[in-house]
Amino acid sequence: MAFDKNSNGFTFTFAIIMVIVVGTLLALVSMGLKDKQNQNAENKKRMDILGAIKVEATRENAAQIFEQYVKEAYVINFEGNKVDGDISAFTVDIQKDYRDRELAEENKYFPVYKCEKDGKTLYVVPMVGKGLWGPIWGFIALESDYKTIFGAKFDHKSETPGLGAEINQPEFQKRFTEVYGQRIVDSSSKKYFEILKGGSVPVSKNQVDGITGGTITSKGVEEMINRTFIIYFNHFSGLQSVTN
Repeated sequence: MAFDKNSNGFTFTFAIIMVIVVGTLLALVSMGLKDKQNQNAENKKRMDILGAIKVEATRENAAQIFEQYVKEAYVINFEGNKVDGDISAFTVDIQKDYRDRELAEENKYFPVYKCEKDGKTLYVVPMVGKGLWGPIWGFIALESDYKTIFGAKFDHKSETPGLGAEINQPEFQKRFTEVYGQRIVDSSSKKYFEILKGGSVPVSKNQVDGITGGTITSKGVEEMINRTFIIYFNHFSGLQSVTN
C-alpha cells in the first residue's frame, strides 16, 4: 500500500515517529552523561568549599586537594547538636531542603566542614537563600574563634549580570575579609551581619558595602547569612565552651 506523502496523516505520523526517536536518543544520552554530570557537580562543590578557605582547585584535582584540607565533615541538627550516625555531610542537599516547604526544620541537616590550613583550624559553613531572580548559595569559613571570617564564596543561578550576579566575583567576596566585614557577631537580635546599600561606608566589623544596583541580591545574601548562623552559632557556642 502506497503512502501519500502529501497527506496530513503521513505528516502527523512522521512527526510522531521523529518525536519518539529524538526523545529516546536524548534520554539515552542524558542517562549516559548522568554519572559525569554528578561528578562535575560534586567537584564544583568541593571547589567552592576550598574557595572559602582560599585554596584554588580545578574539577580535575578538586577531589585530591579536598582530602588534603578537609579533615572532618559532619552534620548538625536545627538545635545545633552534632548528629551521630552514617549521614554524609557532603551528600546533604541543603538547596533541595530549602526549597522543600513541607520539610520541617527539625528534620533538616546542616553540614560542617572542619579544615586545616597553614596551622589554622577553619570551619566552613554552607548556606542557601534567595536572590532577585532565583536561588543563591555560598560558603563562609570561620576561624577557630567561630566569629572571624577567613573567607567567603558565593554563587547564584540567575541574577542580573553586572548587578546581583556580582556576588560570585572576588571583588565582592574579599569585602568579607577586609578591615570591615570580617566578623559575624553573635547577638540577641539575630542580626549577625549586615550588607549595606551599594556605595555605603561600613562602620562596624560585621558590615560590608553591598553591590551598587544589586540591593535585593545583596540583602538576599544578608538574610541567608543571618538565618544560617542562628543554627550554627548554637553549635559553635557548644564547641567554645568545650575549648575554654
